[in-house]
Amino acid sequence: MFKPHVTVACIVQAQGKFLVVEETIHGKVTWNQPAGHLEADETLVSAAKRELYEETGIRAEPQFFLGLHQWQAPDATPFLRFAFVIDLPEMLETAPQDDDIDRCRWVTAEEIIGSAQLRSPLVAESIRCYQQSPRYPLEILHNFNLPE
Repeated sequence: MFKPHVTVACIVQAQGKFLVVEETIHGKVTWNQPAGHLEADETLVSAAKRELYEETGIRAEPQFFLGLHQWQAPDATPFLRFAFVIDLPEMLETAPQDDDIDRCRWVTAEEIIGSAQLRSPLVAESIRCYQQSPRYPLEILHNFNLPE
């Protein structure tokens, strides 16, 4: 049976830099946006806020929906990744709550796009979309029978 992993990601920008989280996976340092799986009884927006806080210690509201990426990982795991935009007026201090996060960094779009240590190609693709794609109001995501 086909069961894609539903994930959310926050593309967080401040003063021309983007927030990435560093994790060590199988002995290799990787970069990702603050991201993770949608949990039961949670909206996509509430999942994005939760993941942002858990991975960075930052509490902020997604401002726009950027888009949906469908991707199949090299191990054939299917993903649906919902990306959200958070534009902050300044780079905030971070304090990851999740032990899997080694640290957070503010880096340029070029550093992300040119990096060989991305967790998946969706990390760079999300930055390209941020640079080129329209943003959509959060109201396009309809929630039925779920608390906000």
